[in-house]
Order: sequence, then structure tokens, then C-alpha cells
Amino acid sequence: MVIVKTIAEAQSACAQLRGEDRVLGLVPTMGALHEGHLSLVRAARAACDTVAASIFVNPTQFGPNEDFSKYPRTFDDDCALLERDGVDLIFAPTVEQMYPAGASTFVVVEGVSDRLDGASRPGHFRGVTTVVSKLFHITGPHKAFFGQKDAAQVAILRKMVRDLNFPLQLVVCPIVREADGLALSSRNRYLSAKEREHALVLHRALGKMEEVAASGERSSARLIEAAREILAQEPGVRVDYVAVVDPETLKDVFEVTDGALAAVAAFVGATRLIDNVLL
Repeated sequence: MVIVKTIAEAQSACAQLRGEDRVLGLVPTMGALHEGHLSLVRAARAACDTVAASIFVNPTQFGPNEDFSKYPRTFDDDCALLERDGVDLIFAPTVEQMYPAGASTFVVVEGVSDRLDGASRPGHFRGVTTVVSKLFHITGPHKAFFGQKDAAQVAILRKMVRDLNFPLQLVVCPIVREADGLALSSRNRYLSAKEREHALVLHRALGKMEEVAASGERSSARLIEAAREILAQEPGVRVDYVAVVDPETLKDVFEVTDGALAAVAAFVGATRLIDNVLL
């Protein structure tokens, strides 16, 4: 496994990895890896001839009062995990590499970026789409792997790939959960033992939405009401949003159809967590 830290090195190394008729997969990460990230690596390993992963805590997707400075950074452990699971190349640039002095160009996916998490975190998805487009441009992958847990991000990146004609396939992999249902997240490590118990309410709320939908209920408002009743039972949890949306546009749907996305975001203590399920 090779670790590179400059754009020039990454471009050269990825050109070699692609070689002749070899499929290159990319797994973009911010580090602090867990089994969810590693499931993406394994999917890439199974579908591609060579695999690159990036580790970069991207400052442009954090708001002024968010957790950029304390976001967990576990570079050596991350590298060991990626090497174990067969990654060929790690691209770990500095902020100065990705955003040279005077950089003022951003990629914005209008409309859809302002929904769900984009409504709660203004400017967040501008940072995501900018850094991911740069990673695509630098590494030139044939396939890029992302997790369904970040459903809003997935919808926005799909549109970006389509609109900007990136010559790659965006592969979305299932949410990975703990045995008790908690969706894996790098931010879970912020939770105290008691907060982790409270955090399970997100999964229970989504399960209630699935149950109500399976009973034949088509009203999104009633599904949302049922989820909010579950969430309200848990102390220390502050709801950001509960929504039923079209998974491609992230627009609210008022009558549930197969494939609609039920999504929830909530603060457990000071930690903001997200989860979702396709109905």
C-alpha cells in the first residue's frame, strides 16, 4: 500500500493503478474509520481491480460552530485498517494542498443541497460537492463508493455526477449497524454510555415509520407523527428533522410510495446523528 500526500503524487499513482483496462475504485473518507467505511472498501475491492481511499477532514463542509477542530483524527489506525482490507493507495492531502491560498471556486448543486441536512447546515453540501469533485478530478476513478446512511449526500452527488458528466459510476452501499440497530458513525465516539442508549431512539423511530407504512398507511404526515411520538419519549434527544422525501430530489412526498426515503436527524446531547430507511 502506498500513502501519498500531494495532488501530483496522487495523480501519478492513480494513473498507474488504472493502468491498461484496470478498474479503479475510490472510497472517500474523513478518517476515524469504522465498519461502515470498511464495508465500502470491501465493496470496492470486490468490484474493482485496484482501490484508492482518501483521508481528508474537509474544512469547507463544517459550519463555524461545528466540530471541525475536534473531529476525531486517527490516521495511523485508519491506515492499518485500510491496508488490512486491501487498499492499494491512500491519498491524505493537507488543507493547503486541497485549498491553495486564494482558492475561491466551489461546486454547488442548486436546490437539492438546501434540503434535509442542507437546510440544517447551510453551506455544508457546497463543501461536500467541492471536495468530492476535486477528489474525482485528482484520482480519476471508474467507480466511487458511498454509504446510504448519508442519503442526502448521495442524492446530491448523484446529481453532480450526472450534471457535470463525471465518467464514473457512483455506487451506494447499505447502512451498517451495530447489533442493537445504531447506525455506525464516526461521531458515535462522542456519545457517553447513557447518550448511546438514547441514540437508539433514531432507529426505533424509523422502525415505527416502516411498521406504519407496512400496515397500509400512505400519509407521510402520519408516519412523521408516529416517529415524533417515539422520539419524544427519549430524554436528552432534540429532533432536527423527521421527513419522508423522494430519494433523488429530497423533496417532501405527501403520499408514501415504494422507495420513498424516511429520514431523521437529531441531537443526542451535543452530537448530531442521522439515520434513514427506504420504505
